[in-house]
Amino acid sequence: MKRLLRGKPSQWAMIWLFFLIAIGGLWYPWLGYLMLAMMLGIPALAYFRSRYWCGNLCPRGAFLDIVLYHFSPHRPYPKLFKKQSFRWAVFSFIMTVFAIRMTLAWGNWVAVGGLFVNMCVVTSIVAILLGVIFNQRAWCAICPMGTLQESLGKLGSGQTKTQKARAKATKLLPPVEGARDR
Repeated sequence: MKRLLRGKPSQWAMIWLFFLIAIGGLWYPWLGYLMLAMMLGIPALAYFRSRYWCGNLCPRGAFLDIVLYHFSPHRPYPKLFKKQSFRWAVFSFIMTVFAIRMTLAWGNWVAVGGLFVNMCVVTSIVAILLGVIFNQRAWCAICPMGTLQESLGKLGSGQTKTQKARAKATKLLPPVEGARDR
């Protein structure tokens, strides 16, 4: 039996932000600045906790886990989505579009807020489409912020501790005899 109430408590606390920005922002573009605040805070958190934001605090991720889960066929997404080159291409494309649109809107602070809302709505539509074709978190595999978080996490202390633990565990394992003979 499928669990009707999905998601972590932190996701239930954050899901309202998704609706506030994606829907409320269409009438009040100033709400887009909430996205800016998140986009500035995510890299700082990512340095220490890698993709912690994605699985616990992301408002879109909460929507995908709690709501879209029930409409998803739960199929694996394409292997292409896991390739770093593809993920960085998606990142570059979205950031280029964002930079061009930001240049055009600069000076009009309502338009800048609207730009953040627009990016949230467009990427959410893509996330929903991918979710109903593959699985609810397919977008997360190629999300530009997730790609950035993962890279910053590798540089930061969170990933370094993991690497140290793996290296220590590897050194404790005895060498396998006959491994070179194969």
